[in-house]
Amino acid sequence: MNAPERWYLIEVLRGMGVSLRHLVRNIFHQDEMPTLQYPEEKRILPERFRGRHRLMKREDGTPRCTACFCCQTACPADCISIEAGEREDGGEKVAVRFDINILRCVFCGFCVEACPCDAIRMDTGKYELADDRREKLIYDIDFLLNR
Repeated sequence: MNAPERWYLIEVLRGMGVSLRHLVRNIFHQDEMPTLQYPEEKRILPERFRGRHRLMKREDGTPRCTACFCCQTACPADCISIEAGEREDGGEKVAVRFDINILRCVFCGFCVEACPCDAIRMDTGKYELADDRREKLIYDIDFLLNR
């Protein structure tokens, strides 16, 4: 065995020593481990955490969104699609269709900042977005209003 091969063996032994040191520390100090027993234990989220979107309602239960397209325009991921319609009383516009493709969303919060009516929020605190079908991860207006 020449000299470079011997140094390689020394580095392998040094790496095994580091792994053994971490193993022993984790065995005797399990309360200090940075992992959680998910899903039984949930992580405490910061106050400004941006989770799943929701649409706000007015006092009469109608969506607060006026279909101004500010959120759609501000979205860098192009995940919001809105279809505007007229109200029955002839007032301001209303969103007939409001979809968010959560698979494309980057959770930047620009849609929340752009909304002049405070109609969209990301304060649900929900971050478990997994599902078994892609179609279920395109949230429509009914889902966003009731969650």
